[in-house]
Amino acid sequence: MINIHEVFETNKMIEREHFDVRTITLGISLLDCIDSNLETLRAKISDKINRTAENLVRTGEEISEEFGIPIVNKRISVTPAALVGGAACKTPGDFVRIAETLDECAIRAGVNFIGGYSALVSKGMTQADEMLIRSIPEALARTERVCSSVNLGSTKQGINMDAVRLMGDIIHETAVYTKDRDGLGCAKLVVFCNAPDDNPFMAGAFHGVTEGDAVINVGVSGPGVVKAAIEECRDAGFEVLCETIKKTAFKITRVGQLVAGEASRRLGIPFGICDLSLAPTPAVGDSVADILKEIGVEQAGAPGTTAALALLNDQVKKGGLMASSYVGGLSGAFIPVSEDQGMIEAVEKGALTLSKLEAMTCVCSVGLDMIAVPGSTSPSTIAGIIADEMALGMINQKTTAVRLIPVQGKKVGDYVEFGGLLGRAPVMPVSTFGCSRFTDRGGRIPAPVHAFKN
Repeated sequence: MINIHEVFETNKMIEREHFDVRTITLGISLLDCIDSNLETLRAKISDKINRTAENLVRTGEEISEEFGIPIVNKRISVTPAALVGGAACKTPGDFVRIAETLDECAIRAGVNFIGGYSALVSKGMTQADEMLIRSIPEALARTERVCSSVNLGSTKQGINMDAVRLMGDIIHETAVYTKDRDGLGCAKLVVFCNAPDDNPFMAGAFHGVTEGDAVINVGVSGPGVVKAAIEECRDAGFEVLCETIKKTAFKITRVGQLVAGEASRRLGIPFGICDLSLAPTPAVGDSVADILKEIGVEQAGAPGTTAALALLNDQVKKGGLMASSYVGGLSGAFIPVSEDQGMIEAVEKGALTLSKLEAMTCVCSVGLDMIAVPGSTSPSTIAGIIADEMALGMINQKTTAVRLIPVQGKKVGDYVEFGGLLGRAPVMPVSTFGCSRFTDRGGRIPAPVHAFKN
């Protein structure tokens, strides 16, 4: 039974500590839309999404109003477009038309973003995969709400270095295509190793081919709640600290489970997973970096930061696993620089560098996320940064990702303003030493020995 104390506690989490359900994401399979005629395919995609998602936003708003729980975003994810468009698309431009169709559907449904303009190329690229990847810069420049992702590696298959090198060019080109908006297209483009099929968070959400026809995935978030909780045990030992984080994660996840169950029931669509990731926002008091400071490091990036983040990530997962039957997605803690005021402060003070962020990604939920770098950064350097992050994911059997924004015309120390949840980012320095001879080798880095478990 829920007692009155827990009701008051939840109200305080919402009113004072920035707690929210970050997103209800409706996953939709487009496999039954596949057609060899492009216009027929676009019509089928439009019809399927419009039918399935017509009540999503209204339902989310009703649940939010009835339960008093903020639901910040309503989103859609679809089957990777490279799979859906392979039979109909003969040029990259054909894929751009699919992106435009997805954008029209997102606008009509009233959702914030639609994910799934994606390709899965961890072992090799089909002709359709490569065409979609080459279409990404134009597609993201010509659409408003489409998000794109490319899975470049996995623990089981290794790293597709041909695709890594190509993505270095594509990210740079996307920044050029959207230079009038400080490279905003790159904020909607992420590359992965070990991408999950059920991630509700953008820009990496897509509806995996092992999923059903439609599914409801929910992402909850509460960095402010966790920080407030551990303020009460500032001088306690690690056992008390860990118990406090676990109990708080449990409470947060129970709210997400409630919202997910209600959305599933009202829409008549099966519940998939609850992603309990601590996803920060630019708002003061809603920062993962501030949690790390409360744990005991002077600034994010100081010695001890990686250990503190590992502790936080693990305890969040342990607490959340007890609160929901189906925990999935990414789950843990995100460290996006532009979306976290504490991370921005750490960069400004010189405590946090790209190298330290890379070390932290070994133990967090994703990777190098929402990081602005100078526009002069070469495509081969971008590819090298991607390769390093993919290697961490492959060896550690975890999801890692890169969302870099090479901002044209900006140099180290400048700032870019994206607004909303995307926030603002200081342009960070990258190594001036090259790696082109490495990234240009071609082929695939083989899977590690511990991948061979079957």
